[in-house]
This record gives sequence, structure tokens and C-alpha cells, in this order.
Amino acid sequence: MLLLTLAMLYWGGNTIAGRLAIGEVSPMVIVFLRWIIVAGLLAVMMRRQLVSEWDLARPHLPGMVAMALFGFVGFNILFYVAAHSTSAINLGIIQGSMPALVLLGTVLVFRARVKALQVAGILVTMAGVALVAAQGDFANLARLQINPGDGIMLVASLFYAGYTLALRNRPKLSGMVFFTLLSIISALASVPAVVYEIAAGTAIWPGLEGWLIVLFIALFPSFLAQIHFMRGVELIGPGRAGVFINLVPIFSAILAVLLLGEPFQWHHAVALVLVLGGIWLSERKAEAALS
Repeated sequence: MLLLTLAMLYWGGNTIAGRLAIGEVSPMVIVFLRWIIVAGLLAVMMRRQLVSEWDLARPHLPGMVAMALFGFVGFNILFYVAAHSTSAINLGIIQGSMPALVLLGTVLVFRARVKALQVAGILVTMAGVALVAAQGDFANLARLQINPGDGIMLVASLFYAGYTLALRNRPKLSGMVFFTLLSIISALASVPAVVYEIAAGTAIWPGLEGWLIVLFIALFPSFLAQIHFMRGVELIGPGRAGVFINLVPIFSAILAVLLLGEPFQWHHAVALVLVLGGIWLSERKAEAALS
């Protein structure tokens, strides 16, 4: 489906933007400006619906704050920090492990039943992530020689997996109102992070190129991708829509090679096969296994 494919392309493009932002705009400033822009757009678009659904949303605000902190603010801060010390290809491949992390979380948190095939899928996916983190040599893991950016990106993926698990019990708001409130919370929650960056003397405010990067991140990965994905879920259901997430590491790798000239090495190809293959195994009869 076109909308879902575009959403994955935008999310893949976010890895490129993260690399291009180095030296143009600092990570906390990106996150702050990103959510200020998105929250402003959505608040104007959804102001009437926000008012009509406010009483329904208010009791759930503490949980929504936690979801925004982990899924939107924490994930994105770690994502852009990781971009300073790893490649866009690695960012995309590690990000591609999230479906397997979510499945693992359903087992640990919700005591969901899984079959041997799902367990095998998780292990295969994690092997792919480990291969990327080890830079193609598993001996590096034994020597604890792991690219810091890859480790940070894995933690970011764990944050987003936690947010995804929390969606299971999200308040019964319309999808756009829920997204609007999370965006507003995220904009407010990112203020302490940017204040810290300013106090530390590491804040970089965008010039012309930096603003183009920020606007791309705000309008495409943050705004349009979320709307396209929600619409895709409405049209074909969450199970079929979730399969499209497998396109993110593929788009990330293609864009990184074409736009950034990053080398695509043998361990990237093997890791990509392992991650996508593991996700395919994990999703085999997943609905039946998690029922």
C-alpha cells in the first residue's frame, strides 16, 4: 500500500537526516524543534477534537507522559546522539529489530504464549543486531569492542519497543487526538533536554541547512509518516500494516549508499538478512501465538 510504503520511506530517511544534522544542529535542539513544529501543526488542526475529548484524556495523562518520554523524546534523543558515532546503515538495521523486541516484550510483560518459531525469530534478529554492533567480527563482542553509537541505538530501540507495548492499553481516544496530545507533551518534555544542552555549551542552533533538516524531520518522519501509518492501520489492520516496518532498514541502507556514499559491507548484507528473516519468523502465526 502506497501510504504505508511512504511512511517507511520517511522513517528510513530519518536515518539520513540524523547523519546530515551533525555539525548543523545538535540532538536536543533537533528533538525540541521537531516536536514544537509538529505539536503546533496538530494543535491547530485538531483544536476542536482536543476540546471534545479532553475529559476522556485527562485521567490518562500520567501514562501518556511516560509514553511520550520514552517513545518520542527519549527515543529521538538517543537516535540523534547515536547518529554521531555510527552509520545510517547501522541505524536502520538496528532500528529494524524493534518488531522482534516488541514480541519479546509481550512475552516478558504480558506473559504471552509464543511458539518455537517466534523464539527462533527473536534469536536470529538479535544475531543480526549483534553482527552490526560487532562490526562484522563477533570476537569484538568478547573484547567488548562495540561501536558506542550502535549500543545507544539499541537502547533507543528498547525505549520505542516499550512505548509500543504501552499502546496495547492506550486511552480510547481517536488516533489523531492521541497523537496530538503525545506531541504536545513531547514538546514540553524536550525543554529540559535543550536547556541542559545550552548550559553544557554544546547546543547548535540551525542555520539554513540545519533548518531544512529540521523541517524534513518534523514534516516527514514525525508528521506525515505517523498519519500515513495510522491511516494504513485503519485500512488493512495492524497485523498487515506492521509487516511494512520491515522496509525501514532496507530504505535506510539504500538511501545511505545513494545519498551519503556509505560503504555497504558484507556484514551489513548478512545482518539485514538476519534481521528481516528473524522478523519474518517472529510474525509467522503471531496472532495465533499471542491470543
